[in-house]
Amino acid sequence: MPKKMLPIVDKPTIQYIVEEIEASGIEQILIISGHAKRAFEDHFDSSPELEQHLYESGKMDLLKEIRHVASVKVHYTRQQYMRGPGDAILCAKEFMDGEPFGVILGDDVVYTGDGEPALKQLMDQYEKTGGAVIGCQRVREEQVSSYGIIDGVKTEDPDLVKVLDMIEKPSIEEAPSRIAALGRYVITPEIFKILEQTKPGKGGEIQLTDALRVMAKNGNVYAYNFKGKRYDTGNKLGYLKAMVEFALRREDIGPGFREYLKTLEL
Repeated sequence: MPKKMLPIVDKPTIQYIVEEIEASGIEQILIISGHAKRAFEDHFDSSPELEQHLYESGKMDLLKEIRHVASVKVHYTRQQYMRGPGDAILCAKEFMDGEPFGVILGDDVVYTGDGEPALKQLMDQYEKTGGAVIGCQRVREEQVSSYGIIDGVKTEDPDLVKVLDMIEKPSIEEAPSRIAALGRYVITPEIFKILEQTKPGKGGEIQLTDALRVMAKNGNVYAYNFKGKRYDTGNKLGYLKAMVEFALRREDIGPGFREYLKTLEL
């Protein structure tokens, strides 16, 4: 099973991401995957037998959710070789048809409660600036070596920085700030030409960061401190944190789960 299909409580990680995209007002969704394409297609496909079973069992709320999942307009393409996020985005060139587009990395889930989805926050900033927007948050000093770190200048908006440069996974001494790129972007179509000219780096991967650095030199890249709690489900601890905290927020199981946690001798 691909990691993006692992459930957070009772929904796979990829569904939380698709729901964020939908809530941001985007109607056409492209999932770029490796060899897990079939698992995603099956999840977002209709299942008449399951729907009939739920109907006969009177589980109408669950039936409604299943039908909604199947109604989402999801398209798929396969990244033939795992050559990094820049190469994955190149796979979407024809689908984007010269339009700006949003990107969410598959391991990153953001909880915003009743607030605007994280991707929608970036879209709003794109409308204001006309430039590419990188979703960012401040990280602890000891975490900077795990992320792409922003070097930028302040704008009138305290949450918005104009990007001058980016450094991929710097040491604490090298890091120009603690503002880290965290898996969400709104990108303009000029990125494709830059990616096509970007040489593979370490491990033979084409890095999105390298292309964004080129765009930043032209003065049209911003970093926005989006509101919301971000979970990195690509590592075990991040996945467990997401599982526990999403469960605690649920009205149906949260209270009972909270009481159970209180009984643990930690």
